[in-house]
Amino acid sequence: MDYEAFVEEKIAEIRRAVGRGRAINALSGGVDSAVVTVLGHRALGERLRTVFIDSALMREGEPESVRDVFAGMGIPVEVIDARADFLGALAGLTDPEEKRHAVTSTFYRKVFGDLVRQSGATYLLHGTILTDIEETVAGIKRQHNILAQLGIDPMAEYGYHVLEPLAELRKDGVRQAARVLGLPPELAERIPFPGPALATRIVGEVTEARLQLVRAATAIVEEELAPTKAFQYFAVLLEDKATGIRGGRREFGQIIVVRCIDSVDAREASAVEVPWETLQRICARVTSLDGVNRCLYDLTPKPPATVEYV
Repeated sequence: MDYEAFVEEKIAEIRRAVGRGRAINALSGGVDSAVVTVLGHRALGERLRTVFIDSALMREGEPESVRDVFAGMGIPVEVIDARADFLGALAGLTDPEEKRHAVTSTFYRKVFGDLVRQSGATYLLHGTILTDIEETVAGIKRQHNILAQLGIDPMAEYGYHVLEPLAELRKDGVRQAARVLGLPPELAERIPFPGPALATRIVGEVTEARLQLVRAATAIVEEELAPTKAFQYFAVLLEDKATGIRGGRREFGQIIVVRCIDSVDAREASAVEVPWETLQRICARVTSLDGVNRCLYDLTPKPPATVEYV
């Protein structure tokens, strides 16, 4: 594919579709939403409002760091505090699909619906990619950003049209487009991060305390495994607990799983052979977190596993 031609074509398509109207998009900091943001701003300029939804489910310092990176590119990003909305919607839920539905509904119907009404925008720019569509339609895992493909009319449901300029690309293609657009490497090469964020990395109920724990483990894992240059790496907090010993006393503690995979487009994946000394160091750091007494490494390829746990 000629990615320079692709970029110019999508800019023209966005400009043509929106016309003289206004559009809005949500930036998560991942490469998909970053590419859509830059395409949108090149097409519409100030007529595109870009927001970062602080859902309480993000990695440490994510809202501020994303806003600062895009400010350096001359693209203003508003941080919207929606933590209470998402935590309230997820309270008491343990089923994976119910959790994903809660995130989707809160995002599109409540938080984004309010923003659209305030902004007067009639179009939403979406970072949907082909893998998202395929996995959702096949029933493998519902991605939070899939609407029309499931028969949901976003205009009827939420009050706006959706444009999906990346829907024909997979992750490797999105990275190519990012390079053509001149995105900095920390965006173009950033490891994938799911739309429902850390809610997909907590098996069981999502609470502030459990988010704080998996967020701290995530920071450790990302720091330690960045040198591997793997496709994706992250920490998962399990619902089960295990018996351990701390300070000479019995402890019924939390279990963290570390996952590190190689892939091209996330349709298939294999576990990375991480050096033993690196795994030992991760284990020591993770089990130093309050209440964690088990650290496991996931060797399962995709298939039979999916990349994420929820």
